[in-house]
Amino acid sequence: MPDPDILFFIAALFSEIVGTMAGFGSSTIFLPIALLFFDFRTALILVAIFHMSGNIGRIAFFRHGFDKGMLLRFGLPSVIFTIIGALLVDYVPQHLLKLILGLFFIIYVVFSISHPGLAVQPTGRNTLVGGSISGFFAGLIGTGGALRGSFLTSYGLEKSVYISTAAAISLAVDMSRIPVYLASGYLSQEYYYFIPVLFIVAIAGSFIGRRIISKVLQEKFRIFVLVCIGIVSMKFIYDGLVFAF
Repeated sequence: MPDPDILFFIAALFSEIVGTMAGFGSSTIFLPIALLFFDFRTALILVAIFHMSGNIGRIAFFRHGFDKGMLLRFGLPSVIFTIIGALLVDYVPQHLLKLILGLFFIIYVVFSISHPGLAVQPTGRNTLVGGSISGFFAGLIGTGGALRGSFLTSYGLEKSVYISTAAAISLAVDMSRIPVYLASGYLSQEYYYFIPVLFIVAIAGSFIGRRIISKVLQEKFRIFVLVCIGIVSMKFIYDGLVFAF
């Protein structure tokens, strides 16, 4: 039988490729898969490290397009509430976190399929709310990119500016929550060697995804991925409810 660590890295590569092609963050795909290999807290930090590595790659490719105003207005509340969410992980039972994650993904899948063009009004209040909520969920359950994207796309940023700005905010979020996870002991020493491997895998997956994206019907592929995420989310909801009752 293949080594579980090798299977985990293959899953990471697959998640980055699919995430790049589907048009949303790899953590949305990778976290449900990572939970098949590890407990929630270990999966949380490994996915955060992987996600951070992918953002470093995106920033390197689009480093000249930042919207500095958006970085401050959206990024600052994101970082603050990311830390708050990360600090709460220790106080919420794992089965409840899985239930929250499952419900979050189900809502995201339903809205993404039924309202593909859904956008939030680009007001100062919505910027503050969007940054705060997406940051909080990123810290607590490991994924806030879907919410972040729905808010940022409403501002009509040019594609390269959107990619670089979203990646920079996401990187700030990851760099805020990872130290909290480390201080809480979520990553044991035996997994330290995963860090450089995940970095290489994230860059490779992003590169491969960009190379083959033009050969796939984008919207149909995105819906297929969303349906798969929805199916996995149902299992998380079931597990959370069974453990709770």
